[in-house]
Amino acid sequence: MLTAERHFIILQVLKEQGNATVHELSEVTGASISTIRRDLVQLEEAEKLKRVHGGATQYRTKWTEPSLNEKSSQNLQEKTSIASYAAGLIEDGDCIFLDAGTTTQKLAEHLSSKNLIVVTNGYQVVETLLDKGITTYLVGGKLKPITGAMIGGKALESIATYRFDKSFIGINGIHESFGYTTADPEEAIMKKTAIDLSRESYVIADHSKIGETAFSKVADLHECTIITSHFTESNLTKISEQTTIEVVKS
Repeated sequence: MLTAERHFIILQVLKEQGNATVHELSEVTGASISTIRRDLVQLEEAEKLKRVHGGATQYRTKWTEPSLNEKSSQNLQEKTSIASYAAGLIEDGDCIFLDAGTTTQKLAEHLSSKNLIVVTNGYQVVETLLDKGITTYLVGGKLKPITGAMIGGKALESIATYRFDKSFIGINGIHESFGYTTADPEEAIMKKTAIDLSRESYVIADHSKIGETAFSKVADLHECTIITSHFTESNLTKISEQTTIEVVKS
């Protein structure tokens, strides 16, 4: 099979699935693992896809983002480990803000104390919190289906009435120069507001967000503690100069 044919098939698989492993792409093309890895490097350099650990995802512009369904199947072990660690930081009697997102969904699943108040703008975490008997407030506003977030002016008015001991924020990008970023300006404002209203703020993100940037800035690195996993030494050094990082083993 010619290189151009393999590249076409790889991009079609990613268009249909959103992501694929190196082994899946090897099977569908009949090419070796090493050949597929070289293909992925070439296609990433051409900005046709994004390489991730063990495979690749569909290329997205800085203002687009994967859906909840797409994200829910990515880096599950990392998200679970990060969520478990973050849950251990929550103390009895805390009032916390829980952002929309798949990692924060995992965090909700790890909460055990009923003596908490949780405010969230993520509709997908509400059922989990209620099942645990946790007092829950859902921020009002416009629902954004792709991320499950409540956003907009009404959401900002709603959240402004609260004060938090801790906030746990999902993010699209963590960069040593550009700070925390996300794809949607309205979501960026919500996240920044929650950070400003919190005594302590944590960004919870798997390794794929490190070194990335999205369209809208949320905050500077020093404004939050980062909870993540699989940091490379270079990124760890650059970012740790500006904020505290908790690296969790998955």
